Amino acid sequence: MEVNKNIKLIASKLGLHEWQVENTIRLMDDGATIPFISRYRKEMTGSLDEVQLLHIKEEYGRLRDLDARRESIIKSIEEQEKMTPELRAKIDAALTMTELEDIYLPYRPKRRTRATIAREKGLEPLALVIMEQKERDPRNKAEEFLNDDVKTVDDAITGACDIIAEWISEDEKARRQLRRLFEREAVIFSKVVKGKEAEGIKFSDYYDWSEPLRKCPSHRLMAMRRGEDEGLLRLAIEPDEKNALDIMNSIFIKGANESSSLVGEAVKDSWKRLLSSSMETEFRNISKEKADEEAILVFADNLKQLLLAPPLGEKNVLAIDPGFRTGCKVVCLDRQGNLLHNETIYPHPPQNETALSIKKILTLVNAYKIEAIAIGNGTASRETEDFIKWVKFEKDIQVFVVSEAGASIYSASKVARDEFPDYDVTVRGSVSIGRRLMDPLAELVKIDPKSIGVGQYQHDVDQQKLQNSLDEVVMSCVNGVGVEVNTASKHLLTYVSGLGPQLAQNIVDYRAENGPFRSRSELMKVKRMGAKAFEQSAGFLRIRNAAYPLDSSAVHPESYNVVEKMAKDLRCDVMELITNESKRKEIKLENYITPSVGLPTLKDILQELSKPGRDPRSKIKEFSFADIHSMEDLTPGMIVPGIVTNVTKFGAFVDIGIKQDGLVHISNMSNTYVSDPSKIVKLHQHVMVKVLDVDIERKRIQLSMKGVVNK
Repeated sequence: MEVNKNIKLIASKLGLHEWQVENTIRLMDDGATIPFISRYRKEMTGSLDEVQLLHIKEEYGRLRDLDARRESIIKSIEEQEKMTPELRAKIDAALTMTELEDIYLPYRPKRRTRATIAREKGLEPLALVIMEQKERDPRNKAEEFLNDDVKTVDDAITGACDIIAEWISEDEKARRQLRRLFEREAVIFSKVVKGKEAEGIKFSDYYDWSEPLRKCPSHRLMAMRRGEDEGLLRLAIEPDEKNALDIMNSIFIKGANESSSLVGEAVKDSWKRLLSSSMETEFRNISKEKADEEAILVFADNLKQLLLAPPLGEKNVLAIDPGFRTGCKVVCLDRQGNLLHNETIYPHPPQNETALSIKKILTLVNAYKIEAIAIGNGTASRETEDFIKWVKFEKDIQVFVVSEAGASIYSASKVARDEFPDYDVTVRGSVSIGRRLMDPLAELVKIDPKSIGVGQYQHDVDQQKLQNSLDEVVMSCVNGVGVEVNTASKHLLTYVSGLGPQLAQNIVDYRAENGPFRSRSELMKVKRMGAKAFEQSAGFLRIRNAAYPLDSSAVHPESYNVVEKMAKDLRCDVMELITNESKRKEIKLENYITPSVGLPTLKDILQELSKPGRDPRSKIKEFSFADIHSMEDLTPGMIVPGIVTNVTKFGAFVDIGIKQDGLVHISNMSNTYVSDPSKIVKLHQHVMVKVLDVDIERKRIQLSMKGVVNK
C-alpha cells in the first residue's frame, strides 16, 4: 500500500485535509515532536492541536503495522503457490487487521487438526461432494473412499465433516456475520469458582453476574478480568447459541437432503468446537482493548491535571513528612528547592514533645526565612496540620497539605540516591513533598507515573500502550509550561522536545562546568546539540533574566528576526516592544506574513510578547479540612469540604481529611445525568460533599455532591 493511500485513509477517518495529514507525517518522519509541531508549525498543519496530531501519529502507526502484516501474508501465500489475482486484490483492499487475518485464515500454517488428518486420509473430495449438497446418498458415495486408513463409511463421513467444519470456521462471510452477532448480542457471564467464595469476597458483586458486553463499562470489565486472573471468577462471553446457528445454517445449508443434514451437523460442530471459542477469544481481546483505552484515557487525563497542578513558585519552604512514633521529619528548602537543613520533631504521641517541637519550628522559620509550610497527607497528617496551626508565627505563613502519592517510590529510587547520597529515605521523601508544593511538574517527572496513584486499573492494562500515552502526557505538560534551563533537573530536561536523556545530561554537565547559560545560542555549545535538536527544543527552554529578552520567552529563535523587524518598524528595541502595550497595538501583523510565517505564528508571537515566559498554570489556593479526623467522626448528612484525589469512569474519590478517601459515585455527582465524571470535577479541585453512608468495617465512605453548593 502506498503512503499516499494511507494519507487519504487517515484524512477521511479523522475528517482532515490530506495536506494536513501529509505535512504532519513528513514533519514526524523528519524527527519533529508533537509539542513542536503544535506550537511552531501551525501553518504547515492548519493549526492542528496536540490531540489531533497524536491521532494522526497513532493512525499512521496502525496503517504501517497493517502494511507490514499485509506483506508478510502475501509472502506466505506466494510461498505456498496459492496466490491468485482475486486473492491479491482482496488482501490489498483490506483496511483492518481483523479483515486481513480472516482472508489469511485458510492459508495460515496449522498444527495437525482433525481436518488435516482427514485430508491426509484422502477425504477432501468427499467433503467437497457433501458440501455441494447435490448428492442424495452421501453414505453410498463414501464407500468409494474406504481404504486402509478409512475402515468404515462412518469413518469416511466423520472425516469429511471434520473438513467441512474447518471450512465453515474459516469462512469470511460466516465470521463477519457472527462478529456482528457478537457485537449486538454477546453477553458476558461471571461466576465464582467453586470453593473460592470466601477468598474472593471483594469480587462478590460478580459471583453470579451477566450483562450485554456492549453495555459493560470498562471498570466493571477490568474488575471481572482481575477476578479471573486471580483464579476467583470464571468468565464467558457468548451470544444466544440458536441465533448463531441460524446465521450459519442460512449461509451453508442449501437443501433438505442427507448431504444437507450432514452439513447441518458440521455447522453445529464448527460452532461448538471452533467458532464459538475463536469468536469469544476475539471479543475478549476487543473488549479488553476498549477497556484499556478508556482506562488509559482516564489515567492520562488525571496525570495531566496532576502535573499541571498550581505551583507555589519560588518560595522558601519548610516541608514535613508526618509520623507518630518515628516523629515528623522536617526539612528546609531554599527558593530553588535546595536542601538547607533537616531534623526530626516529636509533637505527637507517644513522645508528646509539643512545646519543644513548636520552639524548633519557630527557630527554623525565622532562620531560613520560611514563607510556606508543606505537610504530607499520609499518617498523622491532620494531627500535624493542627499542630502547625497552634504555632504563633511572627508573620503570615501559608500552610498546604501535599499529596505523598509516589513519594516513597521516589525516595528509594536511584534518582533520589543520586540527588541525596548522604541522606536516608525519610529526608528524601520530605524534600520531595516540599518541592511538589513549589513545582509539582518538576518534581513529579522523577517518578514513574504509574506509581502516582491517579489511575483506574493501571496495572491491568497494556503496559506499553500505557507507557506511550503517559510519556506523551508528560512531554505535552513539560513543553506546555516551558523549562528554566539553568535550574531544571536532568529528568525535567529529558522530556523537553528534541532532547532525551543523553542531551539532558549533557546540558546539566555543561551547566556544572561552565556556569549558567547566558543565551539560547549558547546551547549549541552543548555536546551533541545539533541543529535539529536545537530547533526542536529551543522554544521550550527559557533563560531567566537573559541579556536578550526573547531568550526568556516562548518565541522561537527562528522568529527573532520577525520581532526585531517589528521593533525596527516601530523605532524601538525589543524590550520596549515587550513592556509597552501601546507599541504592540501599532503592529500590523499582515505586514509580516511570509511564505513560512503566517497569521497563526504571528498571533502567537504577539501574545507571547505581552506575557513573555509566563507560567500558564493557575495560582495555588490554601485549603482547610473540617474538624474531623476519623471515620467515627462522620455521620450521614454532614456536609464537609474535600479535595478530589482521583477521577475514574465510575466517579471521583475525595479526601475529606481522614485516612480513607470517600467515593462520589457518578450517580451522586449531579441532579442531571452524568456520562463522564471528568466533565464535572477535576483532580485537586476543592469541593463540598455530603456524607451518605459510612461503612467502618469495609472502610468505605459514600459521598454526594447533589444539592451541595460548589463554586
